[in-house]
Amino acid sequence: MSRMTLQQAVAALADGVDQDLITANAIHALLERQFQAALRHQGSELAALAEELAPALDAMDARRKQRVALVRALNGIDATMAGFIAAQPEPARAKLAAAWLELERLVVACKGATTRNGNLLAEQFTMMQRVLHGEDGTYAPR
Repeated sequence: MSRMTLQQAVAALADGVDQDLITANAIHALLERQFQAALRHQGSELAALAEELAPALDAMDARRKQRVALVRALNGIDATMAGFIAAQPEPARAKLAAAWLELERLVVACKGATTRNGNLLAEQFTMMQRVLHGEDGTYAPR
């Protein structure tokens, strides 16, 4: 990472959070589409959605790594985003705090949707295994 001024680092952090808000909203929408495709057993749609999700998740992860590095460079190795936000002057602090809170809410929603989708797909897989191979012990002696 090239050398940044304090002002550039703070701007990069705020911009990264704003970009993550846009990306997290898009990811949540993709996860909802994924759920609908899974309900309808649309395999090609699921594959296409996975191809859309991967780069969005990679971009968010890259921004997260940059955010962690910047916060630690600015406030020390044990620094947190909450501590960084608290140290900002108003009105920037309120704007960044609101954006961070919304990002945290969206990430939790995305994690919940991912769990829901994974459970549905696992249930569908298990059901297909039963249809194709029968239940274990169906013909076992009692």
